[in-house]
Amino acid sequence: KEKSIVGFVGHLLPQQPEFPQQLRRYAQNALFRGIRVSGRDLLESITTEPFLKGARLLAELGLSLDVNGLGADGIPAVTRLAQQLPDLRMILDHCGGCGDAQKLKPSWKPQMAAAAAQKNVFCKVSALVEMTETPAGQAPKETEYYLPVLDALWEQFGPERVVFGSNWPVSDKGASFDVLFRIVSEYFTSKGPAACEAYFWQNSRNFYRWAERA
Repeated sequence: KEKSIVGFVGHLLPQQPEFPQQLRRYAQNALFRGIRVSGRDLLESITTEPFLKGARLLAELGLSLDVNGLGADGIPAVTRLAQQLPDLRMILDHCGGCGDAQKLKPSWKPQMAAAAAQKNVFCKVSALVEMTETPAGQAPKETEYYLPVLDALWEQFGPERVVFGSNWPVSDKGASFDVLFRIVSEYFTSKGPAACEAYFWQNSRNFYRWAERA
């Protein structure tokens, strides 16, 4: 019998008064694996007690936190939260908002390294092509172009905390799906079969704790 991987991440705001009730309600659904917040919402609320209380509840329920749209300068906030709540699994979407792989901010790599030093922080390798500073749909197709980002994430997070993400259909702003898939496939295949399996599905299972469903 064929099996499929099914799960979803919700959009709830930990700082809102209704968050605990909403989260407990959704947590009763086995397909619900956590929430995603924008970098802006996180940075505006991360030091407030309501946000921290909501984040602690996520950890208590075994759920995860995706951080989306966070620029390089916002990464230290994730690092601090990870230190405060070591039981909360967090994932930086879109390579931590690295931007164009050939035009990285000097702060991006050391800030990502500090985040990666927290073992409860993962990184979703997504949005590579649409973050390039090129005309729409004309992102470079060569894997070599993206090595400054891919090599840094491999070095910092290792084979066990990098997770595949396409960001499709938004990724079409940079290149077609087959192009973005080939880029990451070439890179992680070069690291060996075990690393490739980990990147494309095993690490997502470990992070989101999804279960195979018939």
